[in-house]
Amino acid sequence: MTDCLFCKIVAGEIPAEKLYEDDDVLAFWDIAPQAPKHFLVIPKKHITSPADVDAADEKLIGKLMRTGSRIAAENGIGDGFRVIFNNGAKAGQVVFHIHMHVLGGKDRPWPL
Repeated sequence: MTDCLFCKIVAGEIPAEKLYEDDDVLAFWDIAPQAPKHFLVIPKKHITSPADVDAADEKLIGKLMRTGSRIAAENGIGDGFRVIFNNGAKAGQVVFHIHMHVLGGKDRPWPL
């Protein structure tokens, strides 16, 4: 998608402070963190929202979870972090490319 912010990050057209990258996923620090540690994990494949995940994407979405957990542990929050997927504008989704927020580093509640 040519107008998708996260697709542009994947393509290297927009910089991001990357934490991890492989052929399928990319993880980077959120530019407006809502917790002391707040990063995003996205698939490189454009999927608009959680509601648009199909059977062929199940393994990829599982990889997001595994990657997020590993990066949380590497950044000192493996023993307590929150995972958030927003689906649609009514739920607060701003970038319409599925992405997993991983937040930690302080006790609940978090603003998200």
